[in-house]
Amino acid sequence: MDHAKPLPSYLVQRYHGWKATAYAENRAWYKRLADEGQRPRAMFISCCDSRVNMSAMFGAEPGEFFIHRNIANLVPPYEPDGQQHGTSAAVEYAVTALKVAHIIIVGHSKCGGVKGCHDMCAGHAPELEEKSSFVGRWMDILRPRYDRVKDIENDDDRFRALEKEAVLVSLDNLMTFPFVKDAVDAGNLSLHGMWKDIGGGEMEQFQPEEGAFRPI
Repeated sequence: MDHAKPLPSYLVQRYHGWKATAYAENRAWYKRLADEGQRPRAMFISCCDSRVNMSAMFGAEPGEFFIHRNIANLVPPYEPDGQQHGTSAAVEYAVTALKVAHIIIVGHSKCGGVKGCHDMCAGHAPELEEKSSFVGRWMDILRPRYDRVKDIENDDDRFRALEKEAVLVSLDNLMTFPFVKDAVDAGNLSLHGMWKDIGGGEMEQFQPEEGAFRPI
């Protein structure tokens, strides 16, 4: 493990600051979380993008949300092939062990992963077509939705439409998981789609009865 190094000093300083303030002021709550375990009501599946912070956006305290982040907030289809599936494992744990009441997929503007998928499908990113590209193979989840947006003339509108398709394909794929479908059919779980404009601060939610995203 000689390749592992100590944390950068700025992170160490921030940790000590948190321990002396936020933790010290809420010590009893953290002890309760440790002793009683977590009982989050909602699972968020959002992008790894550093500009997307669900806890800050909704003013959440520790223990409120079960959060999973990956490139472009994608959920793959149910595939019980005995291989390693991080996102599928997180969904399984949230639904079967934590029994969350809501799963919320959150897309966002200026998503680099979605842009990569767009460029790959348009033939402008051959490096993502390589089998060795983890990003490219992950973005294959979104690839079938490119045909829905490719004829949109304006670049920004086309990228935004594909970002929202990433939310919709993930919602569709969630329902291929038997335990998700069972929980939804039983009324114990609801699925939600959202899209956030990073620069403007606006949030849109998918309205299934309209088949469109609308501002919150």
